[in-house]
Amino acid sequence: MKPSKQEDFAKNSRNAMEILVVEEVEQQIRALPAKISKHIKPAEVTAYALNRLPGLYATSQRGWQRQLNRGRTELYERITVAVRQAIIAVQRDPLRTDTSLFFEEEHAALVALEKLRILLQCEDLTWDDLAEEVEESLLNTLRGKITWHSSRRPDHELFNWNEHPHHH
Repeated sequence: MKPSKQEDFAKNSRNAMEILVVEEVEQQIRALPAKISKHIKPAEVTAYALNRLPGLYATSQRGWQRQLNRGRTELYERITVAVRQAIIAVQRDPLRTDTSLFFEEEHAALVALEKLRILLQCEDLTWDDLAEEVEESLLNTLRGKITWHSSRRPDHELFNWNEHPHHH
């Protein structure tokens, strides 16, 4: 079954503004006194701010870098103000007890894909090319070409097969 245009767009694009706003939300909430910050839901602040800022969508690595740079330079002040306003707005409603939206499977999949990007040293890895990348890495490893980093080591150092005996 062919993916819809919406699924295709969602899979092949990202909004750099989301990253920039999440970073700013974390920074501003950290700067608040603990008795205030513990009552603030970062996701609510992020959504509120994003709804008041332009999207910075990208479909390529170059576009992604350009949009991040544009957000950090041209739109920095707008982002800061939008997040400040969002923090104030979400604090105003102490009776709100909304059930949060949480796309657990989608989040878990994105985290897993990011770990695989590090492990396989393939920063543009997608679910579509995962099988080919894993196969290539396994073949290169078999041939003695180490092509991946250990994800269990904090510095992501190259994995050395000679230090870790395995089945022959």
